[in-house]
Amino acid sequence: MHTSVTAVPAPISSSRRSVLVQVQDYALPILFALFGLVMGSWAGRIPALAERVHVSHSALSMVLLCGGVGALLSFPISSFLMGKFGARKSLLMSGLALLAVLVSIGMAPTVSRLMMAVLMLGITASVYDVAMNSAAAKREKQTGKSEMSMLHGLACGGGLVGATLGSLMASLKIAPATHFIMLAGPLAVVLWGACQMLDANDSVEQVEKKKFALPRGPVALLGLLGFLGSMSEGSIADWSGVFLKEHFDVTAGVAPLGLTCFSAMMLISRLVGDKLKVRFGAQRLVTSGAMLSAAGLFFAVLSPNAYFALGGFAVAGLGLSLLFPFVFSAAGAQGPVALAGVASMAYSGTLMGPPVIGAIAHHVGMQMAIGYVGGLSLVIALVAARTRLLK
Repeated sequence: MHTSVTAVPAPISSSRRSVLVQVQDYALPILFALFGLVMGSWAGRIPALAERVHVSHSALSMVLLCGGVGALLSFPISSFLMGKFGARKSLLMSGLALLAVLVSIGMAPTVSRLMMAVLMLGITASVYDVAMNSAAAKREKQTGKSEMSMLHGLACGGGLVGATLGSLMASLKIAPATHFIMLAGPLAVVLWGACQMLDANDSVEQVEKKKFALPRGPVALLGLLGFLGSMSEGSIADWSGVFLKEHFDVTAGVAPLGLTCFSAMMLISRLVGDKLKVRFGAQRLVTSGAMLSAAGLFFAVLSPNAYFALGGFAVAGLGLSLLFPFVFSAAGAQGPVALAGVASMAYSGTLMGPPVIGAIAHHVGMQMAIGYVGGLSLVIALVAARTRLLK
């Protein structure tokens, strides 16, 4: 009698399984760092892009506003992709689209086309951001290990590298279009490889069939924290240099150091934030950090010279550093719809913050404007103390 034998797949050896797990551990860090690199590269070439299409300062503000509007419009797109394809495929599709949009920005011949390209940048970057944070939140939930702060730190580091690379390309007289094409090809390969390594199945997320929805219930407080935090960060990014130049009459070389000190302390803090979360809890860290940020900004306003003010901005960066990683982690644990809603509120804060600070500065001066940002930090502390989802 003939007996058929069914081949049984050989079990994966423990050493091979260990290597596979280690490879998967690199996927999310690469995806976060890649996002920061792309956005930093775009930010670093804004002056060259503005010069290329001969855009005025007022028109440039409208161009940048298109990015924020695009981010707000991204909610139904991210919900659709997450609901149909899951986080891994959404990351790959939105990431490739983001790189294509980056190249189109570099090649935009007119102000109107640049505005359209930046609008698409806001949409694709926001969809990628939601998918990326959703995958990270799901991994935290599966492993029980806090990683979000470190991942956001890597994104911050990627942004600094991207901005530095943009400065180098500008000094070498390399056009933004050429720069972005040189960047997009290798990053597309890295993106594809990281998505293949990502330890995530392609199960879809259950999402609501609404075009747009603000967070409700306890999640609304997370959205409010995102809104206030992005208002604060955006205002410091756009106005700290102006404050130093107008109030202390520093040189053009010293003025950007306010943002540098703020960003550097934010990066350092995020790299150790996950360990602090295990020991102290997210709510306590965000609350006390916001109070520290308020102290730093009030100190900057009242400083006797620019160097003391730089220290104040560094303290503010330290205080605000853990807000976004922990808010996004808490929102992601509630599902992709909650995360997308919180992200939408955060992006609306990015839109509103700098113009509000500009209006305050116009009427009562830059000192009061930066003091207002310090007041926002106190409000963040009050809201964080009441947010039960921060754990």
